[in-house]
Amino acid sequence: MVSYSVYDGDNRVRRYADTLVRYGFEVDAFAMWRVGNPSLGDVLNGVRVHRLQGRIKNEKTKFTYLWRLLAFFVRSMWMVTKEHWKKPYDLVHVHSVPDFEVFAAIFAKLTGAKVILDIHDMVPEFYASKFGISKDALVFKALVGIERVSTAFADHVIASNHIWEKRLHSRGVAPSKVTAIINYPDLHVFRQQGRTRTDNKFVLLYPGSMTHHQGLDIAIRAFAKIHERVPNAEFHIYGSGDRLDSLKALVAQLGLQAKIFFKGSLVVEKLVRVMENADLGVVPKRKDGFGNEAFSTKIPEFMAMGVPVIIPNTAIDSYYFNDSVATFFEANEDSSLADAMLRLIANRDLRERQVQNALVFVQDYSWEKNQWLYLDAVRKLLKPTPAKPTEAKQAELRPSSRQGD
Repeated sequence: MVSYSVYDGDNRVRRYADTLVRYGFEVDAFAMWRVGNPSLGDVLNGVRVHRLQGRIKNEKTKFTYLWRLLAFFVRSMWMVTKEHWKKPYDLVHVHSVPDFEVFAAIFAKLTGAKVILDIHDMVPEFYASKFGISKDALVFKALVGIERVSTAFADHVIASNHIWEKRLHSRGVAPSKVTAIINYPDLHVFRQQGRTRTDNKFVLLYPGSMTHHQGLDIAIRAFAKIHERVPNAEFHIYGSGDRLDSLKALVAQLGLQAKIFFKGSLVVEKLVRVMENADLGVVPKRKDGFGNEAFSTKIPEFMAMGVPVIIPNTAIDSYYFNDSVATFFEANEDSSLADAMLRLIANRDLRERQVQNALVFVQDYSWEKNQWLYLDAVRKLLKPTPAKPTEAKQAELRPSSRQGD
């Protein structure tokens, strides 16, 4: 596993690695550590973790962003090559962003390893959203070119949702080479253990990155519209990102320091307990070019933890969810989000009904029901795989129909 992310807190990367360990693979992960936070150790659930670089999500310029990506690329290429030389890998699974990170596996591929490129975010659209560039810009077209070269180099490609799977097809990647695997929650991890809060507060929660497309400023302005009508309400925000300082300034400007709290980042083992103790989850993503299509794993994670959730009417969220399992608001509109907050806070029956529907829904949208998509892709690349799942095990894992078809 190679990922420009903090391994301890990256549920998607950890889920793949943990699954392979359960099927008998030996797994190394080459990733990052979060500056200022301790790691969980060098071996995590049987995965050997190599932390190559510190991670702070505070990139203010394109140069800073690119420099850190390039530094990790060089370090990861060196480490993957060195470890592969000592004990050859059968498979290198590289997680994008960036797409060119896949070439960290070039020596391993040239000496027999298979390579998966896992596109978490479509880099051209992500870059355009992060730095405000047009799709007609030369840099956008260059990033599309890098994407094409990277997907051509890989033996198989994973797209993180079905909309982006179709986008990759439109950019020339053969359908047989792409598997869409959304960020399904692992119900072994996102498992209810019982709420421990005993206060009379009503806690709204956002856990995740603080970037423009995540729309946290929209959520803060929405909360500002309702806090006087719900005096026991608080808004707790977990995570980090390049908008943290501006979001704190917005909270101060609105005079809400006693109501909105920035709690920092937590590893997933601690975050799940925080989520279970929340009263309402908020996913305020913008309906822009990137946010409109980026799947938010926070939504099914809230569902698994029995927490009602408010979500935007983006293309991706409307594709996967409906109003029986979540409450939609008009994306980008803080007044609409405020109305949704008040509606759910005031209507306990609605919250409980959506929670019960969502708990049923998330069973089919869980990693347990859909891990066979990944295992099939691995099995086809490694003929035979060192830990080939039996046909009975595959049948047990397959849902009655594929999601998103």
